[in-house]
Amino acid sequence: MAQLDPKELPLQRAYQWEKERANDVFLTQPMGGGVVRDFTWAQTMDETRRVAAYLKAQGWEPGSRVAIMSKNTAWWFMSDLAIWMAGYVSVPIYPNLVAETVRLIMEHSECKLCIVGKLDDWKSMKPGIPEGMPCISTPLCEAKGFKAWDDIVKTTQPMKESPTFKADDMATIIYTSGTTGMPKGAVHGFGSFTHTAKALIAFTGATRNDRMLSYLPLAHVAERALVEGQALYHGMHVYFAESLDTFLADLQRARPTVFFSVPRLWVKFQQGVLAKVPPQKLNRLMSIPILGGIVKKKILKQLGLDSVRIAGTGAAPLPPEVMAWYRKLGLELLEGYGMTEQFAVCTSNMPGQSRVGYVGSASSCCEVKLSDTGEVLTRGAAHMQGYYKEPEKTKETMTDDGWLKTGDLGAFDEAGRLKIVGRAKEQFKTSKGKYVSPAPIETKLGAFTKIEAVMVSGVAFPQPFALAMLPMGQWDALKAGDARKAFETELAEHLKVVNETLDPHERLDFVAVVPEQWTVESGFVTPTLKIKRNVVEKHYGDFFETWGKTRKPVVWHAA
Repeated sequence: MAQLDPKELPLQRAYQWEKERANDVFLTQPMGGGVVRDFTWAQTMDETRRVAAYLKAQGWEPGSRVAIMSKNTAWWFMSDLAIWMAGYVSVPIYPNLVAETVRLIMEHSECKLCIVGKLDDWKSMKPGIPEGMPCISTPLCEAKGFKAWDDIVKTTQPMKESPTFKADDMATIIYTSGTTGMPKGAVHGFGSFTHTAKALIAFTGATRNDRMLSYLPLAHVAERALVEGQALYHGMHVYFAESLDTFLADLQRARPTVFFSVPRLWVKFQQGVLAKVPPQKLNRLMSIPILGGIVKKKILKQLGLDSVRIAGTGAAPLPPEVMAWYRKLGLELLEGYGMTEQFAVCTSNMPGQSRVGYVGSASSCCEVKLSDTGEVLTRGAAHMQGYYKEPEKTKETMTDDGWLKTGDLGAFDEAGRLKIVGRAKEQFKTSKGKYVSPAPIETKLGAFTKIEAVMVSGVAFPQPFALAMLPMGQWDALKAGDARKAFETELAEHLKVVNETLDPHERLDFVAVVPEQWTVESGFVTPTLKIKRNVVEKHYGDFFETWGKTRKPVVWHAA
C-alpha cells in the first residue's frame, strides 16, 4: 500500500481545520421553510466531540459498529466523525431501504447502536431496527422516544483528547446497493478516504475555496468519497439539500463549483429545461451570437450550475446526445468509473481530454487492466480490505495475485481511456443462441429525451426488446389522442435509427412503454437508481409474449 502522511487522514484533517479555520463555515444545513443553519468548524467539532464522548462512555470494544440511518445532513458528517473518534466503525444505511434489508445489514454487521436522522418514511424503516437496539435521534428526525442528539450535546462534556488511527485501521463498512440478493459489506480503512481525495485533485483541482452540494446518499461510496472525503481533506464548504421539491433552490443557494450527478438526474435536469423551451427553439436561440451566450448562462443559473467548473457523471452510461447538449451549454460532463470495492475512484476523464462514451484513464490510486475474457480488473491503495465476515465471497472477487474482478467488460482506446461495454452477468442469450449486452443498447435508446429510464430484456426470446419508463406525470398526458400518436411516431423513428446501428441479433423487436414509476420505494431500482433487472422482468414477464405478438414497434402497457 502507498504510504500516506498520517496528517492527511480524515480525522487528523478535521482536527487541523478545527484549529486553523475555527470560524470558517464548514456545513450549511436547511432547517425547513427557507431557514438554514451554518456550522463553523469549531461548532461542528464541538458537537462531534460531545457525541464522541457519549459513545465512548458506552464502553463497547474498540472497532464496534455503529449504524447511521439518515438522509444527508450536517449531523451525518458529525456522526461519522464522532463514531471514529470514539474508536468505532461506521455502518451507513441507505435512507430508503425496506425494513428487511435494514435488519439484515444491522444484524450482519452486529451494530451496537443506530443514529437515526432525517428520513422520508421512518414508519416503514423502523421495523428493521433490531428489538432492544439503542438509538440516537438527530435534529430533523421524526422518530420519538430515542436519546436526542441535542440532549447529548447539552449534557456531555466534549472529548478533550484527539485520538488518531492508522491508514489501514477499519473506518467503515459500506454495503453494496444490492441489484441482486443480500448486499455485501466492503471494509475500508481511513486510508481509502485520503487516497481517493488525493487522486481526485488531479482532475477536480479542488481547494478549500470550493463548494459542494451533498444530496446523493452518503450511504453510497460515491458521495462518501467525492463529497465527504474531499471536504475533510480540503476543508471545503458543504451544503445539504432539503428535499426533491426544494432541490433547485438548494442548488441555487450552494452554487457548487464541483458537482457530481448520476445519469438519470442529468436527464431529468435536461427534461425540465426542454419542458419549458422546445428543443428546436432552444437550439435556434443558442446559435445566435451574443444572445446564445446569454441564454446558456441563464439556463445554467436557473439550474444552480453557473459556478460549476468541474461536473462529473457516473454509475451508469449517459447518452452521448445528452453529454453534447450540456456541452453546448458550456458544461463539460466528465464520465468516471468506480465501485464500492474501489472506494468509488478508479478512472476518470480529464478536463479538455474527455472522450464521450469512455470513462477515462486510471486514477493515481488505481491500476486497471483487462483479463483474457475482457473483464476489467483493478487494484490499488484505496481498494477494500475484503467483504465483512465473507472470506469466501472476498476470495471469489479477487484473483490469486490481488486484482479485483469487477464483473464489467471493457476495452481501451489508443490513449488508454477505458470504455465499459457491459456487465458480464447482465449479458443474456436469445432463443437463437446469441448473446446480447443490454447496457450499450440502453444508452443509445436513452438518447430519446422523452423517456426517463429504459431496460433491454429478451432472455430466450428470438429478439431482444425494451421497456421504457416515462417522466413523472407523462403517462396521463399521453393517454390517448394526437399527443400519444406523435410520441409513438417519434419513439418508433428513434428505435429504427438505433436498430440500424446494431448487429442483427441485437436489434430490438419493440419498445413497451409502461405506466409505473421505477423508484426505490416501488422496489424497481437500487438507492443509487440502478435498475433491478430481475425485479422488472418478474413484474412484466407475463406480458412479454403478448407484446411481441402485436408486431408494433411501440407497445403501451395497460395502466
